[in-house]
Amino acid sequence: MPELVEEKIVFKRPDTIKKDYEYTFCPGCGHGIVLRLIAECIDELNVQKDTIAVASVGCSICLEKYFDLDVVGSSHGRAPCVATGVKRSKPNKTVFTYQGDGDAATIGMNETIHTACRGENITVICINNANFGMTGGQASATSIIGQKTTTTPHGRDPKTFGYPIKISEMVALCDGAAYVAREGIYSPKSIIKTKKSIKRAFENQIKGLGFSFVEVLCTCPTGWKMSPVDSMKYIENEIIKTHKLGVFKDIRGDER
Repeated sequence: MPELVEEKIVFKRPDTIKKDYEYTFCPGCGHGIVLRLIAECIDELNVQKDTIAVASVGCSICLEKYFDLDVVGSSHGRAPCVATGVKRSKPNKTVFTYQGDGDAATIGMNETIHTACRGENITVICINNANFGMTGGQASATSIIGQKTTTTPHGRDPKTFGYPIKISEMVALCDGAAYVAREGIYSPKSIIKTKKSIKRAFENQIKGLGFSFVEVLCTCPTGWKMSPVDSMKYIENEIIKTHKLGVFKDIRGDER
């Protein structure tokens, strides 16, 4: 009889994810991947009991359904302001916002930039799917040239709608920003890199280094009117041409 070998657990549900959560995102949406990465980072840093999430209007509005954390709601685009108040009143807590591009880079651009310029010691996660995913797939500030949306049915024309805002590059110019990166979730390798950047952003906050911003290029099959597989290809083959991946600022400068 062969000798029994004890199995080693290599993958499990993060403690920060609620056991009885109900997944409400569209099929193929990338939010679920990013939420899990955030939860894994919080678990690994052992800060679940001391973490407060700030949700804004959009697909991020239901964070309390998924995270076993204290969650504060905010109005559209104002999550960095709310997070600032939470962090200043409870400086020992780890505070992060979870926002879309329509929220952080369009309606809330002013709040994002000013919070970065003040160097608030919080972490902002911006999910960039280049449209307003929750409200009908309208164009956002980050929609790429030629992208078809419900408000640009013939494709984004810069003569009419202007050029895409590159939010990470703008935040990186702010003196108060400690870490700024743009990642994607279109392949296993890219997902691993995204987790590293998210963890880096949380570590910076714990070290008191200032404002950290991680932009994640994310799929939106419903808004883009594509299959989940084609959505991942769209990120890799099209969106990255405009919103280039990389670390735009890292005051630590050490090995990730």
